Amino acid sequence: MRLKSLTRFFCLPILFAVLLTPVLADKDKTPVSDDIIVDQVRVKIADDSEVGGQAIQVDAHNGVVVLTGKVTNDKLKSKVEKLVKKVKGVTAVDDKLVISPN
Repeated sequence: MRLKSLTRFFCLPILFAVLLTPVLADKDKTPVSDDIIVDQVRVKIADDSEVGGQAIQVDAHNGVVVLTGKVTNDKLKSKVEKLVKKVKGVTAVDDKLVISPN
């Protein structure tokens, strides 16, 4: 009998937490402006020791980041795209980077 009481006591708060989590998580989804996204992407790229010196231009439209410019190899191109996807507010990446060893 006591075990049933304890089970109910612990299950109710867990049930409420599970049901309220999606509702509370939506409050943190305020839209990020394209200007802020561009700034954050530029900072992310510049702060990376491998990618920082590459000639990369960044633009954004409704969360879609457009990358143009040159990188020295395919590995750096992939790394730039991965860095950009980590920035809050980025919904997609349009990678128009060109590989040029010079």
